[in-house]
Amino acid sequence: MSALEGIRVVDFSKFLPGPYCTWLLADMGADVIRVENPREIAKQAQVFGWDKLAEAERKGLREGDILARNKRSTMLDMGDPEALEAIKQLVATADVVVEDYRPGVMDKIGLGYEALRAVKPDLIYASLTLCGQTGPYRDKPGHDPIALSIAGVLSRIGENPDEPSFSGIPAADVVTGTHAAFAILAALRERDRTGEGRHLDVAMSDCAMSLLVNVLSRYPDPSKIPPRGTRRADIGLWRTKDNLFICTTDMEPRYWRAFCEAVGRPDFIAAQNDASRRPEIRSALETIFAARTRAEWLDILGAAGTQFAPVLDVTEALEDPHNLARGMVLETRTSTRTVRHIGQPVRLGENTEIRNLGRFPGADTEEVLAELGIAADRRERLLGLSP
Repeated sequence: MSALEGIRVVDFSKFLPGPYCTWLLADMGADVIRVENPREIAKQAQVFGWDKLAEAERKGLREGDILARNKRSTMLDMGDPEALEAIKQLVATADVVVEDYRPGVMDKIGLGYEALRAVKPDLIYASLTLCGQTGPYRDKPGHDPIALSIAGVLSRIGENPDEPSFSGIPAADVVTGTHAAFAILAALRERDRTGEGRHLDVAMSDCAMSLLVNVLSRYPDPSKIPPRGTRRADIGLWRTKDNLFICTTDMEPRYWRAFCEAVGRPDFIAAQNDASRRPEIRSALETIFAARTRAEWLDILGAAGTQFAPVLDVTEALEDPHNLARGMVLETRTSTRTVRHIGQPVRLGENTEIRNLGRFPGADTEEVLAELGIAADRRERLLGLSP
């Protein structure tokens, strides 16, 4: 039995934080039912060019969507009164609702927390937004980089002291989805004790600020934070002879000693914390690493027992023996091609189970409506509302 088997989640979310949150819950066994809006689907199709693809290609894309796996999909037009009533019937059977509309939108539709609490008093209702349900930025639109900017995190990204850089990964989206899943589990535990539900206000800008905990713990006075790109000499990204990279993190003295001896510069051991010598040390190490290939350095550093790793590209990471052994790469077949999925990062003694691949929007509408006991003639009308 999976950890969250018996928990039902109704998922209205569209952008990465929400689907990431419900992906974590679904992989742990929750019955996640997406409520997809035909107008939103059409809008996304135009933005990403899916409207120009044949249906079989669109189906293949959804099947390959890692964040859509182990979820069911319904297509119901929230603007239609009969569909709205069916959605409320669905919520009445649920434990959790996840939504990512801007504050107030779900209230106007008739699917806000108060409206749905009326049909399910102990409902856990998670609202994931850019800046939360309160505060001066409550109604601000934006995506991941905006949240990182507001949180002060973007100012710390990159090596150039003169200007920040985009991170290359949606850090705020992922950390928000993770925090939301944690909050939902905490709220479910609270409900076990109290019998009461809760509205969870999960802001991307709040979650992104959690990425500053280490910086502010070390520098309580923000004016003392070192400029962006300032690094110790014992941490580095080194370009090798074959134009590949190795990352090293030999901060502990014994590892730094082993590293310096391995690269042939034992004279650097005593200068580990000498900030005045960092430019000299880094320049010397750049020259040293450029003289050998990555494979050669992996052998040398491996024999020395230092802290290092090759900087793998995505293809290399998917083929890395450790990642494969850990079950983090899952190969599966869609209706059109073989794809590789990311495994669930945290497993309770089980390998990630792919119960189903991403379902085409609306593929499970009739099944879900039937489970709710909605009569066949009404199901037909509801199905007719969605293209």
